[in-house]
Amino acid sequence: MNYLLTIGLLVCSNIFMIFAWYGHLKLAENSWLSKLPLFGVIVFSWLIAFFEYCFQVPANRIGFDGNGGAFSLVQLKVIQEVITLVVFVVFSSVAFQTPLKMNHLVGFVFLVLAVYFIFRG
Repeated sequence: MNYLLTIGLLVCSNIFMIFAWYGHLKLAENSWLSKLPLFGVIVFSWLIAFFEYCFQVPANRIGFDGNGGAFSLVQLKVIQEVITLVVFVVFSSVAFQTPLKMNHLVGFVFLVLAVYFIFRG
């Protein structure tokens, strides 16, 4: 059951991470955020990233096989990267209307293959 909790926490973590990294770009279009100097935007993003860490750190501690979890360190990293890309695709599609192109799909196929090979051994 730890594996489901780990994956759920990683999804929550990545939602905050993507918003901290890219959300300010969308918010700056029509917001008070556009008036902030770069340092202010960094602090704003850092405050959002704090919540990312509130999910990321427990996910890794719970999921790591050295702590009784279901995943090796490498598996945790691969899971996190795949979740990051899925969350990013959803975010960029909704917030920026970025179309998903064939080269993106091919890249995702290779990522799925990477997950397969990482978990195989």
